[in-house]
Amino acid sequence: MDWNKLTMKNLICLVFGGILFYAALQKLELVWTGVRFLAGILFPFFLGFAIAFILNVPMRKIEGAWVSKWRIREKLKRPAAYLVTLLAVIGVLFLAFFVIIPELANTFRLLVGQIQVAFNKLTIYLNSLNVEWPQLEEALNQLELDWRNLVQEMTNLLQVGAAGIFQSTISLVGGIINGFTTFFISFTFSIYLLFQKETLIRQFKKLLYALMPEGKADRVIYVGRMASEMFSNFLAGQCTEAVILGTMFFIVMSLIRMPYALLVGVLIAITALIPIFGAFIGCAVSVFLIVMVNPVQALIFVIIFLVLQQIEGNLIYPHVVGGTVGLPSIWVLAAVSIGGSLMGIVGMLLFIPASSVCYALLREFVNKQIGKKQVPREKWTDHEQPKAKEQEQKP
Repeated sequence: MDWNKLTMKNLICLVFGGILFYAALQKLELVWTGVRFLAGILFPFFLGFAIAFILNVPMRKIEGAWVSKWRIREKLKRPAAYLVTLLAVIGVLFLAFFVIIPELANTFRLLVGQIQVAFNKLTIYLNSLNVEWPQLEEALNQLELDWRNLVQEMTNLLQVGAAGIFQSTISLVGGIINGFTTFFISFTFSIYLLFQKETLIRQFKKLLYALMPEGKADRVIYVGRMASEMFSNFLAGQCTEAVILGTMFFIVMSLIRMPYALLVGVLIAITALIPIFGAFIGCAVSVFLIVMVNPVQALIFVIIFLVLQQIEGNLIYPHVVGGTVGLPSIWVLAAVSIGGSLMGIVGMLLFIPASSVCYALLREFVNKQIGKKQVPREKWTDHEQPKAKEQEQKP
């Protein structure tokens, strides 16, 4: 009787789900608009969760290793750890921008100056053409141009451009205000998450056990704990690897007396937070900076970058980051490519640990099924052996 009720219930849910899916396909544009609207509402909370998760990695270690040794009240340990973590993050960001932005401004100023010098040289050259080729000026004078109409067209073009710039400025100001509002809401939400994380985790577990069978709830908690550990290890490893790589560039460039040693080291360290492709972005910006000073040194820097990148990719990254996620290199590349295509830099950072979780779960499932079927190990480790057995069985 219970089985019949369960079957009928599943059948009703399946039919109802199919009807909803068909209706969604018929109104796909309306559904997509609703999804975008809902995502816009929930985005500050997702961002707040991401901020809380990132800050929780160093905050947890600071609270456990340093703050616990301080003679302060138990209620003040977490605020103290949060304050130290926040000051450390702000200090790192301020130092990075304080080093990078002034140097970039000086480089662009130098570039503008060189463009102006080149324009003056071009003007002198064009004036010399009038002396060497007087027939060129006569040919230009013979052209029948309606200067009044040309000036009117230029005036209309400038008016349209000014209106477009004004509208773009209004949109930019509105976007900045919206961005600050979103960040304020997300940052406030992250504070609540960090200060009440034990309570929220306990309530979430209680909700799982109330809505799901105990075995499935245990499985969800197990997967969530695995994902949290892999994300935390990946974030810590990526930051450590970025610091090591930036320090290597600073030391090598200082030893051979290349320009912008500190700037390039900080820039490489920041861009190296982006997996695989980040260091190349830092290399391109660094080459642009150095080539303005000395093109030969820019070529030397490219050689240094290739050498240090090989050392980092073959020795440092596998030991510092590779072991924390347990994901083969080919799948790391696939995760970065797919994540970057879907969500940009954030997708690159999220898809590597997410893929490592899926890879670990799939490996666990495959090993479990192989164990149930009692398939000998040599069946998948040696591809020659099954073929040899088939030949032995032939008459």
